Amino acid sequence: MMYKRVLTIQDVSCVGQCSLTVALPIVSACGCECAVLPSAVLSTHTGGFQGWTFRDLTEDMPAIRDHWIKENIKFDAFYTGYLGSTKQVDYVRSILSTTGVEGALKVVDPAMADNGKLYPGFDMAFVESMKNLCGEADYLLPNITEACFLTGMEYRETYDEAYVVSLCEKLTAQGAKSIVLTGVGYRPGMTGVVVYKAGKIEYYEHKKISTGCHGTGDVYASAFVGALMKGKTAFESAKIAADYTVKCIENTIDDKNHWYGVKFETALPNLMKMLE
Repeated sequence: MMYKRVLTIQDVSCVGQCSLTVALPIVSACGCECAVLPSAVLSTHTGGFQGWTFRDLTEDMPAIRDHWIKENIKFDAFYTGYLGSTKQVDYVRSILSTTGVEGALKVVDPAMADNGKLYPGFDMAFVESMKNLCGEADYLLPNITEACFLTGMEYRETYDEAYVVSLCEKLTAQGAKSIVLTGVGYRPGMTGVVVYKAGKIEYYEHKKISTGCHGTGDVYASAFVGALMKGKTAFESAKIAADYTVKCIENTIDDKNHWYGVKFETALPNLMKMLE
């Protein structure tokens, strides 16, 4: 298989095992060259730490893009995560349209909401901007909350397959080619992932671990991208990413001092076996 170059665009939380600090090692471990474009640099993530520092890198993005164009640097795939503003979304869309090889894959994780609510600092103007980026995705990776904000559908904590199919249909109507909808659970104690493309739906169910962990969405998306670039199908990649994320949580939940993320590094050998 050809050696692929993936560009991931998201923030750097220096401590906290999320965003670029998980995307870079996981995608690299899957055998890809992983280039990075930090959207911001934080001393830690914002979930539980106090007094964290933040440096916005929005205005660096155009110059970085221009240098890549000048050097004829091209990417085989793009993977976007947390973006902090509508201006960043616009810059990212420009980067995706100017620095990819022909047919470059676009994987978008619209990291902006969970549990029925937008993350702090986001509003409906950001949602509208994110819709434009999501509409250009080859693979769109929302959770149910994000899918509801993107489509205008009512958020529900209990639902049936018809509700999930409707979410996916509306997302594809906005332009995304394939939907990978995470956190889909139809019965107690279980959750899973739906892969939807061209009217076909596939569902992988796995056990739900009640303990919440920071950064697991980033771990999942990074493993999905790595498996996809390794030549796995979208459904195979979704399954591998789910199993890997569960293993990361299992390797962490007994350590009460490790509340800020998951020990994804300890499960990388498991991911390598899954990719064989």
